[in-house]
Amino acid sequence: QVQLVESGGGLVQAGGSLRLSCAASGRTFGTYAMGWFRQAPGKERDFVSSITWSDGRTNYADSVKGRFTVSRDNAKNTLYLQMNSLKPEDTAVYYCALRWRSTEYNYWGQGTQVTVSS
Repeated sequence: QVQLVESGGGLVQAGGSLRLSCAASGRTFGTYAMGWFRQAPGKERDFVSSITWSDGRTNYADSVKGRFTVSRDNAKNTLYLQMNSLKPEDTAVYYCALRWRSTEYNYWGQGTQVTVSS
């Protein structure tokens, strides 16, 4: 089993920044990648960004490219999402997810709320 705990969400004005963290614990050996997803009210959960655990290859949704940066600290088993130049449309619950010996994300955190005011 793997447990994921997100933190760092909150309320910020448009143009501001936030950094999300996701701490992984349990049987993390064998992690292929971790990612961030978000879900706005009344919408489906969307992919935001991901990073492979071994070599740090990153991927971003077009809507966040150039504004968000994903990173990881392998020693701490922690995933980060630095969010800059935030926009009201970035408002959502942000979820951390992990791919453990799978082609799909099979572990999820509980989510953290990010609210960007205009």
